Amino acid sequence: MDAEEIQTLIAAALPCEHLQVQGDGRHWFALIVSPAFEGKRPIQRHQQVYAALGESLKNEALHALSMKTLTPAEWAQRQAKPQA
Repeated sequence: MDAEEIQTLIAAALPCEHLQVQGDGRHWFALIVSPAFEGKRPIQRHQQVYAALGESLKNEALHALSMKTLTPAEWAQRQAKPQA
């Protein structure tokens, strides 16, 4: 499984304003900005992403995924902050 496949699975299940996946083929990091996360706690957001990845997680095609899940407002707020 590669970054493009992971992005495709996530984007097919969630409306994403920003989606970035990076990794080394075994360990992955995803930055996902979606209005679907509005009003959801972090664990609920992660569950939505895990549901999008479905069988890929079960058959271990995707071994390790860490993620940052943000609403569009949270993303805009982070983008507005000056970088230190």
